[in-house]
Amino acid sequence: MKSTFLFVLILVFGLSLSQSKNIIEPKKIENDIQKKHLNQILFLDKVVSLESLQESDFLKTMTFQEDKDFDIRVFLDNSLDNYLHQLDNSLTADELLKKGNYQFSFYVDGKLIYTENLNSGAGKIEDKKFKTNFRIPFLSTKNEDSWGRYLWSRFYFANSGVDALEVGNHTLKIEIKPYLKNPDLKVGNVIASGEINLIVPKKYVSEEQIAIQKIKPNSGWKVSDEKISQEKIRLLNQKIAENRFREITGIVVIKNDKLLLEEYFNGYNRDSLNDTRSVGKSFSSALMGIAIKDGYIKNENRRLSNFYDLKQFKNYSSKKDSVTIKSLLTMSSAFDGNDEDSDSPGNEENMYPTDNWVKFALDLPMTENKIGKNWHYFTSGVVVTGDILDKSVPNGLEKYADKKLFQPLGITNYKWQFTPQQKSSLAGGLRMKALDFAKFGQLYKNDGTWNGKRILNKNWIQKSFTNYFADNKESEGYGYLFWRKVYKVGNKNFESYQSSGNGGNKIIIFKDIPVVIVITAKAYNRPYAHSQADKIVQEYLLPSVLNE
Repeated sequence: MKSTFLFVLILVFGLSLSQSKNIIEPKKIENDIQKKHLNQILFLDKVVSLESLQESDFLKTMTFQEDKDFDIRVFLDNSLDNYLHQLDNSLTADELLKKGNYQFSFYVDGKLIYTENLNSGAGKIEDKKFKTNFRIPFLSTKNEDSWGRYLWSRFYFANSGVDALEVGNHTLKIEIKPYLKNPDLKVGNVIASGEINLIVPKKYVSEEQIAIQKIKPNSGWKVSDEKISQEKIRLLNQKIAENRFREITGIVVIKNDKLLLEEYFNGYNRDSLNDTRSVGKSFSSALMGIAIKDGYIKNENRRLSNFYDLKQFKNYSSKKDSVTIKSLLTMSSAFDGNDEDSDSPGNEENMYPTDNWVKFALDLPMTENKIGKNWHYFTSGVVVTGDILDKSVPNGLEKYADKKLFQPLGITNYKWQFTPQQKSSLAGGLRMKALDFAKFGQLYKNDGTWNGKRILNKNWIQKSFTNYFADNKESEGYGYLFWRKVYKVGNKNFESYQSSGNGGNKIIIFKDIPVVIVITAKAYNRPYAHSQADKIVQEYLLPSVLNE
């Protein structure tokens, strides 16, 4: 009996000892300011080092201005690693930091506006193991590059913080908790919180900036005489002028094949060529449909092996031979490429520095995914579709696109992005006037005809506007290089398919109402780019067009 008891005692002691090895001793808290404000978040309007901090630096009230410094200081009684250890004591320090981080919650006037589980890669590993205090710049006059600025942008611009902090006095409260995802989400208790009274001043905006812009003659479109809700558009224009919607350059609305609204902002005008980035991918879909209609490509089920000797490329497998044009158009080719994963071999950022983008794509290994079943955003695959077109149509892709698509639509002023081989790139970057992008959208709304001439087959458009990934939680759906998006106004849903590009650029074609909307913007790589464009459509443009 005694030996059994001794064995259990040793076992318990051993387990306790092994678990204690996961605990890392944080740096000793020696700063008097930190000792006084443990588990608090304090606010500043200037950059001050920890050693120089004084009580007078912390603010209870401040006038909020987007062009001024806005910092917080977080004082904790332990390191992040040890907070995470409390959620799961079976993992090592490094394992914990790969699966968890801080959770931030933003409240305005007592209402929860936004909660974010900070990406596990944000912040330095050593800091998360040992540090118990840190500074986060939300706004920086020195344009500091930090995860804190992007966190603030996601709260403020992408998740309605800007609307909650309207003109007047508001209480902003922030809470921080540890979270762990392994694989289920565990969230700990509040480890720091703080609040500040923000005075949001009114920005001066002229009547000229708010007024609905008159449609000038010679647009190339018939002008609609339908009514539009002026109040909604004036409010939209005011928010753009106040920089609450950022870096919007153009808005065009077509209703019943006529120009209903045309407005430009931030120095852009009717003749500006807009860099709409991945909006250009949808042009690959259109040109593929035209080439199939003309008989230069049999159909979208043709395989890569019909166009390339794939054994000449790296990582050959027989599976590559079976990749279809359709799987490239639907981004489900099973190549090891995912633009949303920075560690993916086929991430587009790895492609651009190479001297042959097509070779880069075809050199990639295949995954275990079934072709046509798993969706991953894969720019390099669209480059391959462009190369297939260039090989297949007479006189190459650039001349074919001009003859078969742009000239029939009356589009004469545009600029391609080119591959290193000086071929038209269908990865994105096609520059065009907003009104000409609207022509492309209206072509689809017209079931493939323009001025009585058929450019695209109707069944190709139906295929393009089919959601092939209804079970994909990452998006609302995807067709042939068109995104599916459903907007909601009141209790009504409005399904659309759209070209979408970095910066918040959109060509939106609604399925059940006679409306095409173009938004051009240059909020490149901003976390709010797409969400603000969608908000403009859902809360301003659609209600004004539908008079709801």
